[in-house]
Amino acid sequence: MKSRRDRNSLSAPLSIYEVHLGSWMRIPEEGNRMLSYYEAGGKLADHCDNMGFTHVELMPITEHPFGGSWGYQVSGYFAPTGRHGTPQEFMAFVDHLHQRGIGVILDWVPGHFPTDAHGLWEFDGTHLYEHADPRQGYHPDWNTAIFNYGRHEVRAFLVSNALFWLEKYHIDGLRVDGVASMLYLDYSRKAGEWIPNQYGGRENIDAIHFLRQMNEVVYGAHPDVQTIAEESTAWPAVSRPTYLGGLGFGLKWDMGWMHDTLEYMKHEPVHRAYHHGELTFRAIYAFHENFVLPLSHDEVVHGKGSLWTRMPGDEWQKLANLRALYGYMFATPGKKLLFMGAEMAQEKEWSHDFSIDWHRFDDSRRQGLAHLLGDLNRLYRGQPALHQRDCDPSGFEWVDASDAMQSVLLFLRRAADRDDQVLVACNFTPVPRENYRIGVDREGRWAEILNTDSHHYGGSGMGNLGEVETAPVPWHGRPFSINVTLPPLAIVFFKPS
Repeated sequence: MKSRRDRNSLSAPLSIYEVHLGSWMRIPEEGNRMLSYYEAGGKLADHCDNMGFTHVELMPITEHPFGGSWGYQVSGYFAPTGRHGTPQEFMAFVDHLHQRGIGVILDWVPGHFPTDAHGLWEFDGTHLYEHADPRQGYHPDWNTAIFNYGRHEVRAFLVSNALFWLEKYHIDGLRVDGVASMLYLDYSRKAGEWIPNQYGGRENIDAIHFLRQMNEVVYGAHPDVQTIAEESTAWPAVSRPTYLGGLGFGLKWDMGWMHDTLEYMKHEPVHRAYHHGELTFRAIYAFHENFVLPLSHDEVVHGKGSLWTRMPGDEWQKLANLRALYGYMFATPGKKLLFMGAEMAQEKEWSHDFSIDWHRFDDSRRQGLAHLLGDLNRLYRGQPALHQRDCDPSGFEWVDASDAMQSVLLFLRRAADRDDQVLVACNFTPVPRENYRIGVDREGRWAEILNTDSHHYGGSGMGNLGEVETAPVPWHGRPFSINVTLPPLAIVFFKPS
């Protein structure tokens, strides 16, 4: 707890493992039983420690009546679900992860609540927590009720609930679900199904006031935690202070990066030259907010398949594409989030009723992917250039973003000490690029510190024999250059020796 200010800061490496506790691991020999908090604490800590993750993000474990909602229809806002044990056992769960140096983020849902009779809906026979008018108090996407954020008592209830989890359970951060649905009065509604605000606009002024108040109170009481917004629109200044007109969150999910990157990776490599902008476009807005790069549960449900099924090619190319995807993610500015199952290339779509495919770890090819993810986490944590300025434009610099025809991207990541730098070379085709010249500003040797095509990860083993030497040949507007091999479907990290 004393060290978490440094662990949670924007200059720290945040690599988050998103977990649905009910389906992360089950005991098939005992009737597909879910783990208890006691069991999960040890097993999850071991796994995160082995994989190198810094934080666990729990999909809502606040009490909920319907397991199929994955916890997002909360009825008991002040209770951890009894599916895994008692409140004291959940405290022990958090404590154990903390003792292993792993932070715990809770998915928190103030955007809607279920209409079960034993819940908050019509709590005293009247519309106490929600609006009476369904155009304001009913959520069409989830068939749930919406809080009346204009009531002081409702805002106080929710703000106190946020503080409760931070103070009583030592939670290190709150990921706030569905912020976009709170900000817009016409969210998922047709004309005539919503009521404009007093100025005739679509912005939910009461919800804006609540979110700002919540963030001010949370950071005022606990400046060493983070609040993270799942906000999928271009609403400005989500992760900027309220005194500057922002909503006051510490971080925001970059849904644009997720969508564009997965769309790009779905293309057959021969077609990627014509979609190069899907990767380069992000640089225009990359530092408008403090971003988390999410490959979350939302990308492996509702008929979307798994990350594995989205990758083109045969089995070798699918794994190579996944290695390239993860390498590119860890090289790109922003904090990282991966949903459980990503480490083993889960093939089938996620189901909350069953465990993820732990038997995949018996496959040496999947073990290679897990080894890569662990090494990427350790590289990300160990290299200040890859995390210290995740949210600062001075930490990123293009070397060449224009080689669309070969589907190659080249960029630098820099630490606060600008001489501390990492060069990233990305080849998104299965064609090796030999004698590929890259301009650099540092003379001498450049070490190849990670190559996603290594035999160790199940790749072809092409590379640069550990290091390359600069030549006095100006290139890319820089005084020196290195002549390298870019392996197929691979990301290579270089660092000046």
